[in-house]
Amino acid sequence: MIEPAGLAVEGVSGGPAPLAVRRLVLTEFRNYRRLKLTAEARPIVLTGPNGAGKTNLLEALSYLAPGRGLRRARLAEVARRAPEAASSEAVGDVAWAVSATLAGPQGPVEIGTGREPPRAGDGQGAEKRLVRIDGAPAKSQGELAGLLSITWLTPEMDRLFLDAGAARRRFLDRLVYGFVAGHAASVSAYQRALRERTRLLRDGAGDALWLSALEADMAEAGVAVAAGRRQMIARLNQASRNDVGPFPRALVAIEGAIEEWLEELPALAAEERFRKHLHEGRRRDAEAGGAALGPHRSDFAVRHAGHDRPAASCSTGEQKALLIAIVLATARLLALDRGAPPILLLDEVVAHLDETRRAALFDEICALRAQAWLTGTDRSLFAGLEGRAQFMDVDAGDVTPAPNDAPLEGKP
Repeated sequence: MIEPAGLAVEGVSGGPAPLAVRRLVLTEFRNYRRLKLTAEARPIVLTGPNGAGKTNLLEALSYLAPGRGLRRARLAEVARRAPEAASSEAVGDVAWAVSATLAGPQGPVEIGTGREPPRAGDGQGAEKRLVRIDGAPAKSQGELAGLLSITWLTPEMDRLFLDAGAARRRFLDRLVYGFVAGHAASVSAYQRALRERTRLLRDGAGDALWLSALEADMAEAGVAVAAGRRQMIARLNQASRNDVGPFPRALVAIEGAIEEWLEELPALAAEERFRKHLHEGRRRDAEAGGAALGPHRSDFAVRHAGHDRPAASCSTGEQKALLIAIVLATARLLALDRGAPPILLLDEVVAHLDETRRAALFDEICALRAQAWLTGTDRSLFAGLEGRAQFMDVDAGDVTPAPNDAPLEGKP
């Protein structure tokens, strides 16, 4: 294992080493044929023109966490498309990879992930994402949640409070990953059982015993998911009471039947009620094309405490500020719980903040000792991070250190 310079050095404040990606290697990923860079355990600012590959770098980092990445792309879509490629089939068999050396309170860890191209005999659209931790195959992506927490904000999330609830559920679940062991595995198990039950009911091909087994799995995993979300909501509301500064206080809630049951029932009783509801609702769910009740129907509700109104009714700027407030509150909680805040991926976030809020965001990131990867087209907007961050220029897939910053170990 090749260690970046300074990997074992503790943070500047003398405490445990902050959570940070210290070495990142991309292979055949988006517009990068091969990229190898060393990052410092402090904020990283990526500036350059639109289309240069800044968001691609953040997307690569997002694959170090469980899930489908910040763009939720199919694995084949992530593979680099060569300039001479004439069609999507040209990348169909390309295997891409992301590997990283992670430093943190518990020492360095090597993480590798990527796409394994479909083999002969695999069904159409078959894809498999591989994960390795310190060279050994991981049993599931969920193991990544035990090593690091990654949270991101992207321009597409500006409509989070206006769009359908699925995006809000995913946002909340990603916050929960850092606090509740096994939450990612519970979400995955619930979704698998839900999809299989829906397919069997639609096709009319499922026997009663198999459907009962799937419903038992859904009940167990679904109640675990709901309980994890409730725990996160309680902690966020407690943390928000101490929020000060230019970002608004966010009041959050989780709205759903299973979550309501858990207010009055122990987990096992809620599981039994859910299982019974699924069993008795098979005909209804077959006609509707999915389960009418469950954590996949719940919603993450946010209110602006100062204005006492739903986030969806606030201005675009206030909605963005509420999202940042929630992310910062989560980072503070993780710093207390795990000794390090999450890695933050902030894509084009500062362009829509006024000077006061930009300064507050930069100060909070630095006070938390968080490794935040920030992107933008205008370097002047990051003036408040001069001397406190590592600056890199990105242009057409070429990443170079800004003046006075440490050199890359290689070029794309």
